Amino acid sequence: MGSKTKGTIAEREILHLFWKNSWACIRVAGSGSMKYPCPDLLAGNNIRKLAIECKAINDDKKYLSKSEVSDLIEFSRKFGAEPWIAVKFIGKGWYFLNPEDMQINNATISISLEEAKKKGLSFDELIQNG
Repeated sequence: MGSKTKGTIAEREILHLFWKNSWACIRVAGSGSMKYPCPDLLAGNNIRKLAIECKAINDDKKYLSKSEVSDLIEFSRKFGAEPWIAVKFIGKGWYFLNPEDMQINNATISISLEEAKKKGLSFDELIQNG
């Protein structure tokens, strides 16, 4: 399965989780392929708005470019949403991370499964206060 297909499946999985928990959620067409900063998902209710960048990997570490993260932060600031990075470690579950909690190394930002377990939130923890 290609990474694009894996990513689409992951995005849809989160989208359904939000709707099942009485939140609204949409996938953003063209995310990652336009000149403007754009998250993969927008989710919200009458209390909170979330801009989410989704990643699904078969490994124990995910690398993101600084621009992926800075674009998410920029969009979120302009839109008035909370920025979140959702990482699915295949077979080990979802972790939702605030970009500020991610380790920055030169041009890349990495998140390991171990770090995600310490700093990340589960889906239920993410939506708990809203």
